[in-house]
Amino acid sequence: MKTCLERLYNGLIKENPTFVLTLGMCPTLAVTTSAINGLGMGLSTLVVLALSNLLISALRKVIPDKVRIPAYIVIVASLVTVVGLLMEAYVPGLYASLGIYIDLIVVNCIILGRAESYASKNKMMPSLFDGIGMGLGFTVALTLIGMVREFFGNASIFGFTGPDVYGTTIPVLLVELTNKVFNPDSASNFVQGLNHFFTGEFSSYSPIGILIMAPGAFFVLAILTAIQNVIKAKGEAKGKDMSKIQSGCSHDCMSCGDTGCAKRLIEPEKVSKKVETEVEAVSEEITGKEEN
Repeated sequence: MKTCLERLYNGLIKENPTFVLTLGMCPTLAVTTSAINGLGMGLSTLVVLALSNLLISALRKVIPDKVRIPAYIVIVASLVTVVGLLMEAYVPGLYASLGIYIDLIVVNCIILGRAESYASKNKMMPSLFDGIGMGLGFTVALTLIGMVREFFGNASIFGFTGPDVYGTTIPVLLVELTNKVFNPDSASNFVQGLNHFFTGEFSSYSPIGILIMAPGAFFVLAILTAIQNVIKAKGEAKGKDMSKIQSGCSHDCMSCGDTGCAKRLIEPEKVSKKVETEVEAVSEEITGKEEN
């Protein structure tokens, strides 16, 4: 259970596919024009990722090494077909909105990467939770980017505008919030100045259309990544260990203390057998050359 929880935490925080490993950028930039699109794409990928990890782990000793990649693609393509048909049947609007990007889950580098680096080398339950963790991390990242783009680019959240929820528009809500935070009748000229500034800005607020266009994805992703960098820099300045934020894997396994790392969770017996096989092959090759 500890290993499974570590895989969830790893996918959500330490090796978040979008913010840390910067994988799956094509759907991240293309479908996050709204929060619902990001959520739908993320959940679709989560289902495919979790089930493909589970199946590949279960078949890891059956699939020959020489055809493992084609076998992975067949498994993933079958799952994507099922997910696509279910979405078309029950959420046709979302399916039409995501379009071809549902089918492109088949070649998503996150799915094939986890299949090759983790599921094909580990037991079923850790592989399942690794897929769930990576899928949740991807879903959270896409939904967050979609929420920011939709709010500032279309003045709505999950398709709901201010009048839909509160009976009033978002600019009016922001003005009322400003009046509560910065009292316009305050004795402080500074507070009155802040109130005047923010109410003036919010009352003339209009959606930033570029954020729901193609360049908007780059802007929002860059801003969110910059915020992450600021948090990391401030933590390091205070002496905190921030090495796990936006680090991914350093590939320095000799000095790595991460017990939840995919490369450290490979089954020991499988590693030893593989090493023994390689040593025997090299020994036979050297012996053959000496005899000749």
